[in-house]
Amino acid sequence: MKTKKLALYAGVAAIVVSAGATTLAIQADQSAQTSAALTTSKEIDQAITIYKSPNCGCCQSWAEHLAANGFETRIVETDHLNAIKQQHEVPRDMASCHTALIGDFVIEGHVPANDILAYLADPQFNTVGLSVPGMPHGTPGMETGRKDDYQVIAFNTNGQQRVFREHKDY
Repeated sequence: MKTKKLALYAGVAAIVVSAGATTLAIQADQSAQTSAALTTSKEIDQAITIYKSPNCGCCQSWAEHLAANGFETRIVETDHLNAIKQQHEVPRDMASCHTALIGDFVIEGHVPANDILAYLADPQFNTVGLSVPGMPHGTPGMETGRKDDYQVIAFNTNGQQRVFREHKDY
């Protein structure tokens, strides 16, 4: 009788171990597929549409900065930037000279490409985008020889803001 019980327990243990191994193999395969899908998604997410004034050279320089850092840029020249900002709920104190859209996010002003990539990899909860308010000297597209300290701000449509990155002594 003990031999039969031992054989039964051994058989059950073998089935459990086999099922566990199979489950782990399936999960590993799904994880690899998910990771590949995320990589493809991130590549697609680097397509950015930039709304700018036809007469703004610094906006063009910022677009070139993004393109040099792997973004697929699409430029839309418009004389109605304020309407674009309002449509995408950019708070007034976050405004700058151009507004860009990447996926569901808004990028306002001269935000560095690396900061955009970091934000896209880990978006801040309850935010709609990033902004470098105003036009600080030294930001991408505003290379004038002078370098002002500046902050990249994550913002939401309710006007709440928090510092995403700070650039000092760069």
